[in-house]
Amino acid sequence: MNIPKKSVFLIGTSGTVGSAVLKMLLARGHDVVSADYDEGDLRIDITDSASIAAAYAQVGEIDAVACTVGMVPLLPLHQITRAHVDEAIRGKLSSQIDIVLQGLPFVREGGSFTLISGIMSRMPWFGGIGASIVDGGIEAFVIGAAAELGRDRRINAISPTIVQESIDKIGTNLLPGHQPVPASQVAGAYLRSIEGIETGQTFLVGH
Repeated sequence: MNIPKKSVFLIGTSGTVGSAVLKMLLARGHDVVSADYDEGDLRIDITDSASIAAAYAQVGEIDAVACTVGMVPLLPLHQITRAHVDEAIRGKLSSQIDIVLQGLPFVREGGSFTLISGIMSRMPWFGGIGASIVDGGIEAFVIGAAAELGRDRRINAISPTIVQESIDKIGTNLLPGHQPVPASQVAGAYLRSIEGIETGQTFLVGH
């Protein structure tokens, strides 16, 4: 059975996961419009609603939107402030919600949204309270949004553990005892969301 070619708006392609997702989508024959802060087909700042709107205006109608990026300050509980929490929400949670809300008029019937959450929604880590807040929020949003989207469009989240290529870059495993996964495995979860039929799910990768 051949999988129909899809037009995909991929946000975040310069990072380890994003570049792996881009490579896999292209290998599968999909048409991809890439967007990133400083490279790709389009420029986008996901924390800026006007920037998101401008990107959608250039992309037009599409079959899928996938986001692989989010920015969260990493500070322990006794150091984090309300400003840091707001920064985390803006950098990963409300920004991705904005991508979905603004994308609704552009994603065709039968299309999908795929967001990025992370292991911190389930596993506490010193300094990861901001990530715990936003990762859990993304996954809850996906459940609620899927119920209201109904059958015409789908939405899922990808929740990876630490990625091996990131360990190679920084020289240490920030999650000791957790087995890292290759970026290609995370990309496979994105492919599952984009090409599949599931909705309202969080696909766990490596945990």
